[in-house]
Amino acid sequence: MHIADLLTPSRVVADVRVTSKKRLLEQLATLLDERQGETTERAIYDSLVKRERLGSTGLSHGVAIPHGRSPAIQRAAGAFVRLAEAVDFGAVDGQPVDLVFALVVPEHFTDQHLMFLAELAETFSDPATLSRLRAARDAAQLYELLSRSPERTAAA
Repeated sequence: MHIADLLTPSRVVADVRVTSKKRLLEQLATLLDERQGETTERAIYDSLVKRERLGSTGLSHGVAIPHGRSPAIQRAAGAFVRLAEAVDFGAVDGQPVDLVFALVVPEHFTDQHLMFLAELAETFSDPATLSRLRAARDAAQLYELLSRSPERTAAA
């Protein structure tokens, strides 16, 4: 499975304004919920917060990959947000984050969860990819960039 399999255009948003990590996680839960209902959205938020309590999912170079597993969902889903202004996420390099890919998977997705995270970490460790994402005009262009195959992304 590829990043494109996790996203829909409605779950890719550009220039979001948030004031804190908590507010960002709330917005990500809303995006990941896809109108399933308040109970599901809350379960997704709780799974993201639970994982953050174990240690920040802020990587480095302004990137975070908050993620969680939840019995409230039936299939894996991802959401991508480019922030208008970076926020403190407790990243390992101490830098605030402005590029955030959130992932939620069903509770039983153990191996798949790890494979998704490995692909995301590889994608978001490439400086050229990060530059393209930061330079994208809008959410449609962000979605197009994120939906490319890994080979096309590297060649762009």
